[in-house]
Amino acid sequence: MSMSPKDVVALAKTKGAKLVDYKFIDLPGIWQHKTVPIGEFDEKVFEEGSGFDGSSLRGFQGIEESDMLLIPDPNSVFIDPFMAVPTLSLICNVVSPDKTSYSRNPRYVAQKAEAYLQTLDFADTSYWGPECEFFLFDDVRYDLTQNGSFYKVDSVEAIWNTGRDESPNLGYKIRNKEGYLPVPPMDATHDIRSEIVLVLEELGIPVETHHHEVATGGQGEIGMRFDTLTAMADKVMLFKYVVKNVARRNNKVATFMPKPLFGDNGSGMHVHQSLWKGGQPTFFDENGYALLSQTALYYIGGLLKHAPALLAFTAPSVNSYKRLVPGYEAPVNIAFSARNRSAAIRIPMYSTNPKTKRIEFRPPDSSANPYLALAAMLMAGIDGIKNKIDPVKEGFGPLQVNIYELTGEEKTKVKSVPGSLVDALKALEADHDFLLQSGVFTQDLLETWIEYKYANEIDAVRLRPHPMEFKLYFDI
Repeated sequence: MSMSPKDVVALAKTKGAKLVDYKFIDLPGIWQHKTVPIGEFDEKVFEEGSGFDGSSLRGFQGIEESDMLLIPDPNSVFIDPFMAVPTLSLICNVVSPDKTSYSRNPRYVAQKAEAYLQTLDFADTSYWGPECEFFLFDDVRYDLTQNGSFYKVDSVEAIWNTGRDESPNLGYKIRNKEGYLPVPPMDATHDIRSEIVLVLEELGIPVETHHHEVATGGQGEIGMRFDTLTAMADKVMLFKYVVKNVARRNNKVATFMPKPLFGDNGSGMHVHQSLWKGGQPTFFDENGYALLSQTALYYIGGLLKHAPALLAFTAPSVNSYKRLVPGYEAPVNIAFSARNRSAAIRIPMYSTNPKTKRIEFRPPDSSANPYLALAAMLMAGIDGIKNKIDPVKEGFGPLQVNIYELTGEEKTKVKSVPGSLVDALKALEADHDFLLQSGVFTQDLLETWIEYKYANEIDAVRLRPHPMEFKLYFDI
């Protein structure tokens, strides 16, 4: 149901809200917020906005032009389930003091991508279903100093705790790569995931399933029902907020870090996506490969051709590339296939219903800013359709074999995704015109993104000695 500013103000009174919380996303992809008393909240804020210092946010303004405004979206309203004081929450867009939309506001990029799609003749709506995997740990510690560094995570169900004195140790530890779908007591995080599901549904986010994932140590997945692009990106941010806060009130900690454990599966964000026109699916053809239409194949062609550049937004952390290695169900090969999870794009074959026909892009992970990641994927798919990029002619498949098991000449024909964030950023520098179409992404945003990643993430990691280097080289 669409909400007006008047409706939101009335809802605040009905729910007895004493505070109003304005939430918004920074460029890297973390929710920020500011809170005002209910007496400071009225319909004017939806036009006049609420001020904040843009120079103190990552990837935003310089100090010489720091004044920015938050404009709440009335349709994003919810009662925050984690605040001790009754609090109304709203997701906001970031604008300049003259009320012009801010080019580095990730939510605005997503909105522009949706608007661009509506100008085209082959589709008017895109639907998205990201699968955000995560870990629930019992303890996490880490530190970095000039003369040392360490990290340590722990989970009561982890295989490394079979011999720990837990007074008593009750066993039922999940072996590496055997965490997919065991029942309790082996699945020690079932009840917490169920609690997360109930909170999500109370907030109006439909959930289709939840289960333990492959890795030991509390890996899980909760599947949200698909939605349109900006709405789905909003839900991803709210989803992460709920998971982290429900975990905390159960004395656990949740992380969406792609690869927190060595030697077991990492956490991905496989993204299901499809295009529709006039309320009808455009990806279905009963005579096509895997029931895919030519439109869908061209869309796949765009995703795979631009995959190296896309990963700068869809797998945007240094840690992402600890996950994207062969042997852990990670989709490191640029190919498409029906049912095959070793390909970068899988076509699910659970149903022959035209409305369920979609493709799944598997390299992304939840360190991504969802507004930028979904928008970038849409722009790549649109480029594929507009330029009729045929994935078969481009040599992207379809492949029906386990790509990891290919050898010799067969293997050399299958291209791989970038092996590091540096490689992905270089690919983005070389291939980004498809993102600039209709001003969806701007050169300013791309340059800021690349500069931020090098200065704050890549250099921060590569300048520091790693504990493994001491094991390898200290006695040289």
